[in-house]
Amino acid sequence: MTNQVQDVKMSDCIMICGSNAAENHPITFKWVEQAMNRAEDPAKLIVVDPRFTRTASKADIFAQTRPGTDIAFFGALIKYAIDNNMVNWDYLKTYTNASFLANPGFGFDPKTGVYSGFSETTDPKTGKKKKKYDTATWSFQMGADGKPLKDPTLTNPQCVWNQMVNHYSRYTPEKVEQICGIPKAKFEEIAKAYCSTYENGKSGVLMYAMGLTQHTYGTQNIRTFAMLQLILGNIGMPGGGIDALRGCANVQGSTDFALLFHIWPGYNPTPNSAKNPTLDAYNAARLKAVGSAYWSNTPKFMASYLKAQYGDSATAENQFGYVWVPRIKDGVNYSHIALFEAMEKGDVKGLFVVGQNPAVGGPNSNQETAAMDKLDWMVVSEIFNHETPNFWRRPGADPGKIKTEVFLLPAAACGEYEGTFSNTGRVVQWFYKSAEPKGEAKKDVDFFSLLQQKLVELYKADAKAPNRESVVNLYWPYGDDVNMEAVLAEINGFNWATKKRLKNFTVLAADGSTACGNWIMSGVYPEEPDYPGITDPDPAKAAAAKASFAKTKGNLAKRHNNEDTGNVAIYPKWCWCWPVNRRIIYNRGSADPAGQPWNPKKNIEQWNGTKWVSVDVPDFKATDPALPGNPPVAPAVSAANPFIMLNFGMGQLFSLASVADGPFPEHYEPIESLFKNEMNGMQNDPMAKIFSDSPNDKLAPLGDKKYPIIAGTSRVTEHFQSGTMTRNMPWLVEMQPNMFVEMSKDLADRKGISNGDWVKVTSIRGETEAVAVVTDRIQVLEVSGQKTDVVNMPYHFGYMGYCTGGPNDISYAANQLTPNVGDANTTIPESKAFIVDIEKA
Repeated sequence: MTNQVQDVKMSDCIMICGSNAAENHPITFKWVEQAMNRAEDPAKLIVVDPRFTRTASKADIFAQTRPGTDIAFFGALIKYAIDNNMVNWDYLKTYTNASFLANPGFGFDPKTGVYSGFSETTDPKTGKKKKKYDTATWSFQMGADGKPLKDPTLTNPQCVWNQMVNHYSRYTPEKVEQICGIPKAKFEEIAKAYCSTYENGKSGVLMYAMGLTQHTYGTQNIRTFAMLQLILGNIGMPGGGIDALRGCANVQGSTDFALLFHIWPGYNPTPNSAKNPTLDAYNAARLKAVGSAYWSNTPKFMASYLKAQYGDSATAENQFGYVWVPRIKDGVNYSHIALFEAMEKGDVKGLFVVGQNPAVGGPNSNQETAAMDKLDWMVVSEIFNHETPNFWRRPGADPGKIKTEVFLLPAAACGEYEGTFSNTGRVVQWFYKSAEPKGEAKKDVDFFSLLQQKLVELYKADAKAPNRESVVNLYWPYGDDVNMEAVLAEINGFNWATKKRLKNFTVLAADGSTACGNWIMSGVYPEEPDYPGITDPDPAKAAAAKASFAKTKGNLAKRHNNEDTGNVAIYPKWCWCWPVNRRIIYNRGSADPAGQPWNPKKNIEQWNGTKWVSVDVPDFKATDPALPGNPPVAPAVSAANPFIMLNFGMGQLFSLASVADGPFPEHYEPIESLFKNEMNGMQNDPMAKIFSDSPNDKLAPLGDKKYPIIAGTSRVTEHFQSGTMTRNMPWLVEMQPNMFVEMSKDLADRKGISNGDWVKVTSIRGETEAVAVVTDRIQVLEVSGQKTDVVNMPYHFGYMGYCTGGPNDISYAANQLTPNVGDANTTIPESKAFIVDIEKA
């Protein structure tokens, strides 16, 4: 998330797509309402969603859209901005790669629907088709200085701007009406309102959640809007940016700390066994990929992380422990879906489940529970009993044929220990212990600490144990009752010799002299001399900083000062925000090339003629520490590198080969669809992850008349995630007791269904029962001249807890219906667009 939640109140226009923020992020939505309720120039709220939600009820403009067609809509917004000259030209020409000259071999063919470099082959053994891109042409023409050639006039047909203009020339309002079902007049009303934020001083923001990401092209959904934001000049601006609304208090923290297979803590990629055999090879590959970006400091990040992993055992001779770390293999997918596919095949024998309930929350849950049947053992650590450790009790299961041994361990709830949450806006906040754990319940870190100690003991006793050194050499000095603040000190980083906590990641070293558990978090817990404000020349401010240090002992996550410095919603003294307490990333974009704010009322970075005056922490080179006296850096220098985390320093309208399915987002249909792709000749994203090894991996063919209704999943206020906590709270279950499915009155009439009836919802993969909610909130869409039905189901429900099942006892999750297909880049499942049928139960 580029900005923070409170920053939304600075926006002039807010577009919410793929999120029901009023219901699922009510505190975030408070700031939306503050923007809308401003006495002067109130913000407009635009909501585009398959349903008229509680968020939509607050909107100035609402449009119902067909699930899975967001790129067609966003791409048309790009074309509208271009056609109507609603472009922040100073921002675009200075801060983006619009002027870069693309490789002459690059191209996209609308007839075939693929980019240059595409090929398709058939595996002679399995008969499966393999699609891939050779991304060599997804590049720029380079000069002798190793930098991209440019055309500042934007007249060269090979420049990124003209390539993009040509690409989105097909994305007309008429196509939006045909593909999305949004009437042309409604689209143009939305486009005019949102694209008006191109004007100097205005800013607009997109707020999204899984309604945009849970598609086979979810990454490209977000990229399309990011491109629009660059065209309008909305990145780095107060009230602008791209705001990802996370699903719970610490989802941001979970990705920051690499609970996804493809990254290490701090977003460095997981080493590849073939491509990165040594640390030097890893660093060299990384430096080649990132070029001039700040990621060129990767050798410092890596050495410090490995030192935190292996302590005294990490030496230059063993590449600071790199020789021991696990690595991924080419061609192997380690994502959630792939792991359950491997379980069903018998390749994975055991499973730890902590803080998840995949029997309800995972896609294609019939496949996932069938995979659990094949395990030797499963360990579940939870605060409540739920469906996953009881997968053998699910409707239709035969416990006598299931040999999986299940260990269910009691876990402490978050109020029964202390630690940090990293919220949706990257703000790291300390939470406090308010009660003792019940019975034998332990906090998660104590469970893992005890497990680690036992494994070390076993491995030390067995000289032939596989990967022995990687286990016995781990640095973990925290014992049975882990002190969470001590762990935070390791995360922050410290000097290995002195054990003094570090100021921030700018002092990390590549020689093994510093240890740091996560470089982006470095700075959250500094020693007193580096505590913010301690050395302020103003005695009163220095005294206030010393008092704050005395209260927090240096732990910036404990700060609770809600002072709005500059009256621009930065709140720099409220807890701490990664990186280095920066609240808006890429904030050089908040000022024009000369260093003056686009809007004096949104002034967070300004050049006063001799130095930068900053409300936020600059995300650019404001001073030069390499020169004596650390002198200020003039605006022209920072304007040439406003996106410091990206190679060549520019916002990417054209994305390089890091995106698997193309430099520009392109509309494709969901894997299960009722409609032919009207935008190009390729029905689905050619790089989408489609799994087919399990008997449960079934997909309905295009336009399957057995399943004539488009379905999606969502959430409600009264329940949380897979329902593990909330379905065990009787007062919440009383408010939302059953699985339900929302449908239009028109569809209900045709099906003979009344409000409150139990119905059976069926996909090619399974069926579930739900209460029919017949409502005006969903209307029949007209898509490609065809009346089109859409329904929606919450995914919280299962067969444990206080919730009741249907009359035929076949239901336990909306995800019994969803497919095992994933995004081309992340493998997130496509849970927001698939096809079903409905009948009375």
